[in-house]
Amino acid sequence: MAAKDTGSLRALRRTNSERLLSSLMEHGALHRAELARICGLSRTTVSTIVADLIIGGVVIEAVGDQVAQAGIDASEVDGRARGFLQANPGAGAAAGLDFTLERVWGHVTDLSGTTLASAGVTTARDTPWQERLTAGVGLLDDLLTQARLDRDALVGCAIGVPGPIDLQTGVVGPSLPGQAWAGVNVSAEFGRHLAVPLLVENNTRLEAVAEFTWGAGRGARDVLFLGLSTGIGAGLLVDGNLHHGGARGGGGEAGHISADPAGDPCPCGNRGCLVQYASLPAVLKALGLNEIDELLASANAGDPDTVRVLREAGEVTGRVLANICNLLNPGLIIIGGELARTGDLILEPIRATLRRSAMALTRDAEVVAAALDLGVRAGASGAAALVLRQTDQLVAALLAGAELRPNEAV
Repeated sequence: MAAKDTGSLRALRRTNSERLLSSLMEHGALHRAELARICGLSRTTVSTIVADLIIGGVVIEAVGDQVAQAGIDASEVDGRARGFLQANPGAGAAAGLDFTLERVWGHVTDLSGTTLASAGVTTARDTPWQERLTAGVGLLDDLLTQARLDRDALVGCAIGVPGPIDLQTGVVGPSLPGQAWAGVNVSAEFGRHLAVPLLVENNTRLEAVAEFTWGAGRGARDVLFLGLSTGIGAGLLVDGNLHHGGARGGGGEAGHISADPAGDPCPCGNRGCLVQYASLPAVLKALGLNEIDELLASANAGDPDTVRVLREAGEVTGRVLANICNLLNPGLIIIGGELARTGDLILEPIRATLRRSAMALTRDAEVVAAALDLGVRAGASGAAALVLRQTDQLVAALLAGAELRPNEAV
């Protein structure tokens, strides 16, 4: 029985270590008393675990500018506890790769989320997945060289691809026509080349993580990200945790919510899907335009037809979002994708329709434009952020399997 109890204590202690490190990475420098409050642990437990994390080089004392950058007035903190703490930026690095039809972008950060290197390369639309994988691995190695690191410094790498990822099989499902990754187990294939913990996620959800971590969602807890792009996808964070797509990973396909049951047939099998009215191709087609730059120029000039089409796209999006708000009640809705660049021409109709169509308790969700770079860049930074948020793997990687003392406080 004693052995079982010892194992339970070790597991609990690792869980508490993960909770502490996660809080430090999410909030930045924290006073010990505040860290105990956030994690719901006693100060004795926090002090004991932190001592091990400091010895292991995972956590360091934060001083001076590090405390100021966290927005903390040290003079107002309970003086009975000593010192501020932060995750050690130099203890490791996190990487993200994000793939679209024509690009792959890589992003490497330290444990504080500070960018160490970020860059991308182009790929042809018909490039097979094997060549895309080779390009991604090569890009990652280039970024690590730029950051003066090697692969051993990585605590993990997250990979973003279009389409749903089956959570049971790990295989990417079909999405856009010509999607190179459809039918591929991305984690298994990258695992043949990278001996680090790997995560694979839909790239719209990675944009949601990026906005939540470093963009328009900072400080919020319940966030819905909606990307109005070539397709329309959504990412949801509930109490700061990413919803990974439901039972099989197919959630988030907001573009295939029916906005008009009597509308035209959609390739998905539904009729009148949102993507037929409010995606970038739908808006360009309605205006007889070919490129996003043409649309932006027309919008900036106040062209009446452009204003009308964007208003109609915003209204239909607002009606769909009203239903989503009635179901999920997010506090903040972030609109991303190329159409978000038209600003209030599409955002105001979304806001007005949402206020008019949602229930009283759910209609007050704030609607804002995404704050970060579009698409693949945000996806790659979100991928790196996702690695940092997966602390069950992160703590183990940073402590390198070091044994935690079982007889200490848990």
